[in-house]
Amino acid sequence: MLLYLLSILATALSLLLVSALFSGVVLANFPAAMVAAVVIGIVNGIIKPVLFILSLPITILTLGFFSLVVNGVCFWLASLVTPGFQVHGFWAFIVGPIVLSVVSTALNNFFVNQAAKPGVNNLEG
Repeated sequence: MLLYLLSILATALSLLLVSALFSGVVLANFPAAMVAAVVIGIVNGIIKPVLFILSLPITILTLGFFSLVVNGVCFWLASLVTPGFQVHGFWAFIVGPIVLSVVSTALNNFFVNQAAKPGVNNLEG
């Protein structure tokens, strides 16, 4: 349970950074970032695999570059259902999810390493 909460926190902090870097990504406040992090996780877990399979032929033809569009669509879909989270513009649509992924991965690794230090028990439970 702790790892899930840390993952949501890392994604929310990453979203705040993306919002600060790109004017096309707007987050109203930290609670909106937390809700958006949960919604992005749900969209990436349910809708993204379906979009990936449906777009596989064009992804192969573009040597994988179309996957950036699939990531952008998932990012945008999450913004549609999350109050206080908006995505506008090409760069926010394409580069925003890339920055989100890189920063979120780094923060997740940091949090997991901190939580795995001696004295912290039962990370999965």
